[in-house]
Amino acid sequence: MFMKAVLALADGRVFEGKSFGATGEAVGEVVFNTAMTGYQEVLTDPSYRGQMVTMTYTQIGNTGINPEDIESKQLYLSGFIVKEYHDCYSNWRATMSLDAYLKENGVVGIQGLDTRALTRHLRDKGAQNGVISTVDSDHESLVKKARAVPSMAGLDLATGVSCDKPYHWTEKLWDLEAGYTAATPDELKYKVVAYDFGIKYNILRCLVSAGCDVTVVPATFPADEALAMNPDGIFLSNGPGDPEPMTAVIENIRKFVGKKPIFGICLGHQLLGLALGGQTMKLKFGNHGSNLPVMDLDTRRVEITAQNHGFSVDIVSLGHACELAHENLNDQTVEGMKHKDLPIFSVQHHPEASPGPHDSHYLFGRFVELMEKEKA
Repeated sequence: MFMKAVLALADGRVFEGKSFGATGEAVGEVVFNTAMTGYQEVLTDPSYRGQMVTMTYTQIGNTGINPEDIESKQLYLSGFIVKEYHDCYSNWRATMSLDAYLKENGVVGIQGLDTRALTRHLRDKGAQNGVISTVDSDHESLVKKARAVPSMAGLDLATGVSCDKPYHWTEKLWDLEAGYTAATPDELKYKVVAYDFGIKYNILRCLVSAGCDVTVVPATFPADEALAMNPDGIFLSNGPGDPEPMTAVIENIRKFVGKKPIFGICLGHQLLGLALGGQTMKLKFGNHGSNLPVMDLDTRRVEITAQNHGFSVDIVSLGHACELAHENLNDQTVEGMKHKDLPIFSVQHHPEASPGPHDSHYLFGRFVELMEKEKA
């Protein structure tokens, strides 16, 4: 049923399997995701732009695809890698198969390879560029193509996935009885300008459900114009790529410091760290999944979190301005920081996680508390 496909890594490691999804050739940085469910969220997360995702969970596709669980307007990842693809799906909301969905969106997939061996290789050697092909089976040729792919370090990918113009968002979190519904004006007490660096829909829904009147703006939207809207707070979203090349965005964020409460997630957290004078670094293989333990150092509570990032903030580089607020219990990297004097905080993980876990949802309430305190 499925034709031959080959995955080749830049260091010369090659895996053979079968094609599913679109045919052709795709290139990108190969990473692994440890989530056991939520592959539709992975596929539609703009933070995966320029990457090919390996799912460590073995059976993928058996819940199909539905129109309610998408996190953005399109698929941004360049390739999808699984152990066992299941074309026969079973879910009460599903409307199509994963194979048909990938075909419709032009995403190349490969199945039937040893994803455990691939994951161990990436853990040992680090995330690296690769190529998936259904049209070229020559190993030497494919490795050469993989080595020609630009490194993720130094790439500004976020401005390419951002919205083109500002828009208003009113949709709340999904409800079993009603599905998605819009908030009424009297429910929205806090005016928030949300910068889109690759924002996920569920972040916007969480903000609205917490009582925020959200206006989403492009990544390069001038700070002066945002301040002219007289918002109660500024939100900085997730997104793909390296934060360091985004110098204009970083300078823009600096203009909010000391003027408005700020909350950042993922890339927004990294950009905030740079705006406050810190530094970022690329991780060996990053953190991607929905089962990663993080400790909130204020409460000492351990949360299971969803994550998707390849870069991290160096908390030491921020000096005495900020302090560590959340810590990754697997690799001890920075999962959150807060300013010691100003109403500013950010997290590296994804508190909006959909389908879950929801342990970190309280962070949206923390943002609202900061805005309420500033309004008082």
